[in-house]
Amino acid sequence: MERVCIFIDGSNFYYGLKYNFGRTNIDFFKLSEKLCRDRKLIRTYYYNAPRNKEDDEEKYKAQQRFFDALQKTRYLELKLGRLEKRDGSLVEKGVDINLAVDMLRFAFQDIYDVAILISGDGDFASAVNAVKDLGKQVETVQFRSGSSYQLRNVCDVITYLSEEFLRDCFKPQ
Repeated sequence: MERVCIFIDGSNFYYGLKYNFGRTNIDFFKLSEKLCRDRKLIRTYYYNAPRNKEDDEEKYKAQQRFFDALQKTRYLELKLGRLEKRDGSLVEKGVDINLAVDMLRFAFQDIYDVAILISGDGDFASAVNAVKDLGKQVETVQFRSGSSYQLRNVCDVITYLSEEFLRDCFKPQ
């Protein structure tokens, strides 16, 4: 049975859900099961950067509630980078590189056979090629809007997220 690890680019996924469906209340365990199909889920990794409490206390508290819920999700690990202020806006640091390093490290350690990358960020194309060079398969899960040609071009399987695909994965509002 093929072993699967899922790597979620948290901000990319969140804003894709918000833009495409107007809702973000996903059951990540159900989503992971759906993506695995009849394969064995090893673990899902969710990458994001925590907000600073001083910048917006309400958004910080909401994000902390979301992180707490994620940490209670079976077979899911939360991996955090950081936010830095640059020219008056906030920029995620360490998030994409942590995802890419984990994807490569776990492939090298033979922890999985198939990596599923939930992101539309073409910057991951080099990491995907390196993982494939280690004999692993890589699938990408993207929204049709904002999907990356570079990522679609290098991944073995492409799954587009639609409301129909996610129907069973949304939590009740």
